[in-house]
Amino acid sequence: MKEIYFITATNTDIGKSYASEVFLKKLSKSGKKVGYFKPIETGVITVPLDGSKLLKITKKLNPSFNFTINDVVKYQFKLPAAPFVANNHYKEINVKSILQQANKLLKKCDVLIVEGAGGLMVPITKKYFMIDLIKDFQKKFNTKTILIVPSVLGSINDTLLSQNTLKLYNIKYNWYINLYKNKKEFKKITLPFYEKYFSKIRYL
Repeated sequence: MKEIYFITATNTDIGKSYASEVFLKKLSKSGKKVGYFKPIETGVITVPLDGSKLLKITKKLNPSFNFTINDVVKYQFKLPAAPFVANNHYKEINVKSILQQANKLLKKCDVLIVEGAGGLMVPITKKYFMIDLIKDFQKKFNTKTILIVPSVLGSINDTLLSQNTLKLYNIKYNWYINLYKNKKEFKKITLPFYEKYFSKIRYL
């Protein structure tokens, strides 16, 4: 049965691309043919850096995933900003076409990793946000959502806000801590609350 994992985070630069790589390798090791899709990437000067790196990894894990970077990163914008701003009305961001492209990519894999842009409330259009795209993926593909959270001071607030927003939208999710910096401080200032509040804590 085909599966999709949608990788999102509490904000930008939290580790969505790193998480995508981790899940690609983990799922491939379990015997799955993996695929990768980043519907929107901003800050693209010549080629999408995140998309290109992950596509290269994906092709190594699954040679039959013979797509180009333009197939894998459907919308590419030069300005490093939210898609709505980066787009600057030059082209329409067609949500239906994003879902159709995901369906096309699924034909060459068992499980597709979809990497979002920024956090949940990043605007794709004036009234359509990243969380709306996640919701549409869930409706169409029964997608599994993965929330990546940081290990820095202030992450408790960001983590709970993101989790409550996902619950508000009735989006099922698992969450993982990207312990990428402030490791010693994390154990002192954040982990004690998590251990009391959550029944299970997962790390990338």
